[in-house]
Amino acid sequence: MKNDLARYLPILKWGRDYNRSALSGDLVAALIVTIMLIPQSLAYALLAGLPPEAGLYASIVPIMLYAVFGTSRALAVGPVAVVSLMTAAALNNIVEQGTMGYVIAALSLAGLSGVMLLAMGLFRLGFIANFLSHPVIAGFITASGIIIAVSQLKHILGIDAHGHNLLELILSLGAHLSEVNWITAIIGVLATGFLFWVRKGLKPLLVRLGVPSGLTGILVKIGPVFVVVATTLAVWGLGLADNGVAIVGEVPQSLPPLTLPSFSPDLLGQLLLPAFLISIIGFVESISVAQTLAAKKRQRIDPDQELIGLGTANIGASLTGGFPVTGGFSRSVVNFDAGAETPAAGAFTAIGLAIAALALTPLIFFLPKATLAATIIVAVLSLVDFSILKRSWAYSKADFSAVLATILMTLALGVEAGVSAGVGLSILLHLYKSSKPHIAEVGQVPGTEHYRNILRHDVITDPTIVTLRVDESLYFANARFLEDKIHNRVAGDKNIRHVILQCSAINEIDLSALESLEAINERLREMDVQLHLSEVKGPVMDRLKRGHFLEQLTGQVFLSQFEAAKETGLDL
Repeated sequence: MKNDLARYLPILKWGRDYNRSALSGDLVAALIVTIMLIPQSLAYALLAGLPPEAGLYASIVPIMLYAVFGTSRALAVGPVAVVSLMTAAALNNIVEQGTMGYVIAALSLAGLSGVMLLAMGLFRLGFIANFLSHPVIAGFITASGIIIAVSQLKHILGIDAHGHNLLELILSLGAHLSEVNWITAIIGVLATGFLFWVRKGLKPLLVRLGVPSGLTGILVKIGPVFVVVATTLAVWGLGLADNGVAIVGEVPQSLPPLTLPSFSPDLLGQLLLPAFLISIIGFVESISVAQTLAAKKRQRIDPDQELIGLGTANIGASLTGGFPVTGGFSRSVVNFDAGAETPAAGAFTAIGLAIAALALTPLIFFLPKATLAATIIVAVLSLVDFSILKRSWAYSKADFSAVLATILMTLALGVEAGVSAGVGLSILLHLYKSSKPHIAEVGQVPGTEHYRNILRHDVITDPTIVTLRVDESLYFANARFLEDKIHNRVAGDKNIRHVILQCSAINEIDLSALESLEAINERLREMDVQLHLSEVKGPVMDRLKRGHFLEQLTGQVFLSQFEAAKETGLDL
């Protein structure tokens, strides 16, 4: 009973061993992440088309719930750029931005995503995310980063512009270029330049000045806070809001409110696909970060429990004024590097953000939206990685095609179409590759009992025997391919008397493939050729014994390929 409870409540595992050393590390990490997360949360709410306080709300209760149900000791959950963009893209097609209906739709999207993630976790369906290949994910994130960065130029320039894809955004920006607010533009450009310099140039400068390495790391991580403070003071002190500089304005001084998503069947029906895509993308991003950080400390991540943790976090967001959340790369790395030992660091971060929501929100009244846009641009451009095109081209033309198509579809049609195309392409690529498995004709390596591809090695063969090694499980998509391969090899050679299928790489044979094997057996019988199997794995043999195939087999089943060749006539 205790083990079952601990599986669903990982806090019971790490909580037992919690000590003063872990507390110290968690508190330091929480302080740094809290300082970093305040402007980030506001910025991602802006990106999602929601009031700035929604970003704070989405970073409090979800983090605490993940600390209870999640398995990663360093993952920091909250709003992230790509999911925020996908939220905006989904909701803009349904309700008007800035209305109460938009906020309720965001709550509903988070709740629906949470329920999906929770259900996938409880039913152990984490493998679904495996259908989204890494190259496709990389292509989607690269294209999304470009769209996000371009979409924030309107705040940098102080103009109005809209669009769901790159072309629409560029045309809209061009149409309003004459309306640039130059004060806003100066703030935005300076803030962006400073943030880029913080990432690349601040650390070398501090090292040259002799600042201790520990303090250098902290200053670099909280560098964005400097630009927030500086631009806020500038706007307030110089009265720049009166000159058209857009500011955050009044943010309620309160803890996250209790909210309810909509249960309207019409709205939920419209949100169903976006919620599924957000769930899959969010989970893939989160689990990638969690496993990378866990590996550094030889810790274990349970993907199915991660689904439960993320599911409860999103449900919590929907009940406390937030929007869809997931594990963020940058803040998780900061959390890890700052010394987080357990998920309690996330809970302490939530407490820090709650204090900020209660006490610090009046201080950001004059925070310019251009600064938040600069924060987003600098964060997302680090995600843009065109090197994936070069690497995939060199390694696999099929993967290159999938990456390129995902990038182009996302840029041309928007994030929903891009991620849908990515999911579809990932599945199609898998089906295409497995539908044409590698089938090698093998022969004996002289002086050994090993068998290798006759096209790659100098091997011994017998003109009366054909040995084929199938390097893939057999199922409905590739069964006919095997039929055609064997028929084409045997039909034109009257010397052949035996065909041996070396099954060492076959882990599964489904019913369609079994019927194909029966057809192959019968067709070879008519040609006076015997069909044999070798090196059949135990589970596969157990399945074959349930049918009549082995009884009808014209040849035999051999333990090894060497034995099969010896018994069928090869002079060894």
